[in-house]
Amino acid sequence: MPQNDKPAREQARDTVQRQRRIQQDVDRSERKQAGKAKPESEEKRPAAVQAGAREQPENPLPAQHLRKPGYEHELDPQPRFLAPDYVGSGKLEGMAAIITGADSGIGRAVAVLFAREGADVAVLHLNEHEDAAVTRQHVEVEGRRCLVLAGDVRDAQFCNDAVQRCVDAFGRLDILVNNAAFQQHCASLEDLSEEHLQETLQTNIAGYFHMARAALPHLRRGGCIINTGSETGLFGSKELLDYSATKGAIHAFTMALASQLAERGIRVNAIAPGPVWTPLNPADRSAAEVAEFGQDSAMHRPAQPEELSPAYVFLASPVCASYISGAVLPVMGGPRG
Repeated sequence: MPQNDKPAREQARDTVQRQRRIQQDVDRSERKQAGKAKPESEEKRPAAVQAGAREQPENPLPAQHLRKPGYEHELDPQPRFLAPDYVGSGKLEGMAAIITGADSGIGRAVAVLFAREGADVAVLHLNEHEDAAVTRQHVEVEGRRCLVLAGDVRDAQFCNDAVQRCVDAFGRLDILVNNAAFQQHCASLEDLSEEHLQETLQTNIAGYFHMARAALPHLRRGGCIINTGSETGLFGSKELLDYSATKGAIHAFTMALASQLAERGIRVNAIAPGPVWTPLNPADRSAAEVAEFGQDSAMHRPAQPEELSPAYVFLASPVCASYISGAVLPVMGGPRG
């Protein structure tokens, strides 16, 4: 567990080193097995589905493997987060939001649309300082204030301090988006180290508890919490046992907390994304697997972050979702199977 007497940035550096060690152990193991694998037969690639305002990148994507924690500025192609066809209408006017893991991916896209809808945004991240600066730039381009804080959500004290700094800066807190995550696949349960297991559990579920507990004293009637779950929490994933378990726990946590907070007028919901083009998977899978990422989804391509962020606006806005709480909204490009 993190040491509370360490500065937040030092804790974050320690966490990154630990995550890279876990990643290197898995990579080493897979390199040993690489020569034993039988070549797969070539199959015709199903056509990708395009159903939005503009066409999105399709497979095959450039083969690449990122070092953890995964930096968006190193990703090719760059994830699309600006949602240029989305027009704000004041759905979150005057509100303040905290988004964990908002330096990149889904978190960055949500930060931009929250700002476009009128909210000030606190961007929490681990140590992706360059990416977080880009998120801040785009929030401010939308005309809203942005607070950037680096630290580890595994540490309850960091979460408490981050919430207080947000309230001090913005004068209020209306929305918490729990989005930070750690993911590293592992082929068998026997190979899942204790360090790897604890990194996933403490980041993905304990971190959500820490942030929600810190935020609750400041959330007023009409406030909300949105948790990022996953399709793996609904269907499982054979090489993501620990990650799938935490995402299932997030879904259950969402429904239980929604019941607990109903009388206080605070809504709690979750989004369960399918494959999304963010640094998370290229910092997990091999380069060859990344090239085919999302191919097995119903739309035969990964989503771009800008295709997810409007769902967060929908659940955050009391104009849109005042009667929705305890829901797990799947945004997976269609049904599985």
